[in-house]
Amino acid sequence: MSGAAALRLETAELPPQAEALRRELRAFVAEERAAGRLTDPTGFGMGFSPEMSRRIAERGWIAMTWPKQWGGHERSALERYVMMEELLAAAVPVGAHWVADRQSGPVILRFGNDRQRAEHLPAIARGERYFCIGMSEPSSGSDLASIRSRGDKVPGGWRLNGHKLWTTNAHRAHFMISLFRTTRGLDSKHAGLSQFIIPLNSAGVTVKPVISMAGEHDFNEVFFDDVFVEDDAMVGAEGNGWNQVSAELAYERSGPERWLSAFRLLAVVVEALGSDADREARQEVARLASHMLTLRRLSISVAAMLHAGLSPSVPAAMVKDLGTRLEQETVNRMRDLALKNGLTAPVLAELLQSGLLWSPAFTIRGGTGEILRGVIAKGMGLR
Repeated sequence: MSGAAALRLETAELPPQAEALRRELRAFVAEERAAGRLTDPTGFGMGFSPEMSRRIAERGWIAMTWPKQWGGHERSALERYVMMEELLAAAVPVGAHWVADRQSGPVILRFGNDRQRAEHLPAIARGERYFCIGMSEPSSGSDLASIRSRGDKVPGGWRLNGHKLWTTNAHRAHFMISLFRTTRGLDSKHAGLSQFIIPLNSAGVTVKPVISMAGEHDFNEVFFDDVFVEDDAMVGAEGNGWNQVSAELAYERSGPERWLSAFRLLAVVVEALGSDADREARQEVARLASHMLTLRRLSISVAAMLHAGLSPSVPAAMVKDLGTRLEQETVNRMRDLALKNGLTAPVLAELLQSGLLWSPAFTIRGGTGEILRGVIAKGMGLR
């Protein structure tokens, strides 16, 4: 594929049923607020609420695109996109089911076997089973292919040893889909990698908290000490892990969560500025809003590609790189506007403090900007 073709995105329009769904979602959010089950956030990050995940599942808003055979609802990826942006913009705590719905379930659906699908997918769709991601390691940095965690074949299964880092919600999740090196000594470091579904209550699994600068416990490091899993725990073909992870990252990198983290802060500042905001403030807000709208169009196009069965790794990397840099810029510019205009509302102060502490992570999680630009350059044939 040529460089131009790798970056070509067809314009995708939201279908009428997606806009009808948007009205349902907004009514749901209003109902939750009226009942006192949903309050305005005072910090960044994705809230974790098993109760909210179950209520969302009851509405059919988890596993939306999956086959009904596996608990899904066979709706379009563009409808699912609307669901994501509405719940994220309203700061609904969706963290319990988010990873399972966004990428772990689709990985099992695409690469797993029927036993794995039957065991995990309906439970995810009900909002009852949570997953986390085992990719990053202390010794590999952003070079995922250099991982050292290993899987050794033993009678009836595999023995897993290694150490994963920055694993969000490992202390709350039931399962992890993790990447291990199952064949060593190959010419390519991208070869010989395999993925496994690991119950986090397995003997030999240790989860230790990593407390963020914001004083919050979302991240963890996970140790595997002679953890035994059966043969059927492997997802897909042995040695196909790199291809599977590459496809998985497209799910992770292209969604609206990569540029909506700072939306609530922008909205609170706009509300605080009011109708008397000066020209400079109006121009700055308009500039950031126009960038968000452009990223939204790109992100919707990637959703349409995923719906078509494509693996848009390059466009997804572009959305993630542009989106997370915009998130950081939004936090900094909202801080400047708040200081210049003397905005001191307590909710705004708390959001700003949280955003300033969280924003360095935006361009690291899900792939650093440098790695993403390398993916884009390679897709364009420049390296």
